[in-house]
Amino acid sequence: MKARLRIRVQPGAKRAGLRGWLPDGALKLAVAAPPEGGRANRAVVELLGETLGIRSRDVRVVQGARSRLKLIEVLGMDGGALRSRLSAALEESRADHDE
Repeated sequence: MKARLRIRVQPGAKRAGLRGWLPDGALKLAVAAPPEGGRANRAVVELLGETLGIRSRDVRVVQGARSRLKLIEVLGMDGGALRSRLSAALEESRADHDE
């Protein structure tokens, strides 16, 4: 079982984290790593693995390695569970900022 997700990455951000769903259904996220030598891609994989509560090796960039727009594949999870966990993480992040 695997799920795919389109994301838009903001590399070199001051703070890493999920930013929200875009109108086209892609997830916007930010990473502190610069887009050099694959560092931003590794940061994306680590951020998503941590956010989803899975091993980073179960997350991989399958398209767009040199672009801000990427297609991510997550092993061991279906599309519904993936979106649900990400939406819950976004809500939790917003609640933390509102305090």
